[in-house]
Amino acid sequence: MNAVILAVLVMVALSLARVSVVFALVVGAIVGGLVGGLSLEQTLDAFNDGVGGGAQVALAYATLGAFAVAISRSGLPDMLANRLITLLGKENTAAHQARVKMLLLTAVLLVAISSQNAIPVHIAFIPVLIPPLLHVMNRLQLDRRAVACALTFGLTAPYMLLPVGFGAIFLNDILLANLNSAGEPLGLEITRAMVPMAMAIPVGGMAVGLMLALLWSYRRPRHYQAPVIANASMEKINVPAKPHKLGLIMSAVAIVAALGLQLYSGSMILGGLVGIGLLSMGGIFKWREADDLFTSGMRMMALIGFIMISAAGFAEVMKATGDIDALVTGAFDIFGDNRGVAALVMLLVGLFITLGIGSSFSTIPIIAAIFVPLAVQFGFSPMATVVLVGTAAALGDAGSPASDSTLGPTSGLNVDGQHDHIRDSVIPTFLHYNIPLVVFGWFAAMML
Repeated sequence: MNAVILAVLVMVALSLARVSVVFALVVGAIVGGLVGGLSLEQTLDAFNDGVGGGAQVALAYATLGAFAVAISRSGLPDMLANRLITLLGKENTAAHQARVKMLLLTAVLLVAISSQNAIPVHIAFIPVLIPPLLHVMNRLQLDRRAVACALTFGLTAPYMLLPVGFGAIFLNDILLANLNSAGEPLGLEITRAMVPMAMAIPVGGMAVGLMLALLWSYRRPRHYQAPVIANASMEKINVPAKPHKLGLIMSAVAIVAALGLQLYSGSMILGGLVGIGLLSMGGIFKWREADDLFTSGMRMMALIGFIMISAAGFAEVMKATGDIDALVTGAFDIFGDNRGVAALVMLLVGLFITLGIGSSFSTIPIIAAIFVPLAVQFGFSPMATVVLVGTAAALGDAGSPASDSTLGPTSGLNVDGQHDHIRDSVIPTFLHYNIPLVVFGWFAAMML
């Protein structure tokens, strides 16, 4: 069996069996490396070479975790919850609660979309924005799986469709550049205007999946426990202080400053540190409590950070085996001259690669050099070629245990330990986005 397929299957199977995602990634990498012809020493060397790529992201998550804990101490979460419920009225009918839930989901969705283009801070806003809203979600009995789906859609669909912010990087700098590089010897030329037009149909499939998630799959009430303090020694860190004017003002200033500085400098770490400093100036906590605060924040984000580090090592081992190219080329032996089967296999190969690597941005350079000549050979139009490569790369970003698009939502929704990464983020987003992407992507490739 191809090493990449086996490694991904092992990783997913262990994750679904409630084995730690970090352990699943390490075991999957070792299995993939050994099956791919690497020795155990070579596999571990490749893994160790890759883990450094995730260290910066892990430290950024830890810093933002400490920032989120400090925000929770300001009393801002309780104030937001009470104000929001008051402003939305005292009516307690099912219809009214449904309207309130949809309003909250719409607001979260719009913020997530803007994080990819208008204010391109990516996932940095989640540990800051979502934890204070959990109080409101609990009172509304809002299923957090719906929130995870809204966040993941906002983190993925915009860069696939809108050529601004991260979309400019994905559509123009990576997808368009690799398509033209691979297609130039074959006489294939793709223009900038063609790329978002071609990707509109697959993104439409994701929109259908989003509506199904919000309006059908997760519309029923779901009960969550009130936050429980796990360690009495951390009580002074986790219990919100009574809101006071200066503290609330500094909390708002800290949130804006943290996101603004991250946008300006490109560093989530620097943004989080400045936010924590401003909160201390506002009297939210004292500097002698900083160690406890950082410990609490790091504990909250530790799993996410280690998953990011392990995923980087996993991806490096998969590249070192050389079986990614073998997976792509070997898959085409089953088509014959059938364009429909060819398009479907291209999409599924992209799904497997991105599930393991966790990044659609990294998948395009791997598959474009092989997919473009094959698409030309099978007679696909330039627009259909864009759809095949772009959708194949995007498949698996939503629904990968190691992707920012699932780890980000989990980092905000699981601060009280009631949102499982695999069952509440990975599986819901995989089902509601990858299946429509395959169907709509295949349809677009055959029709365009």
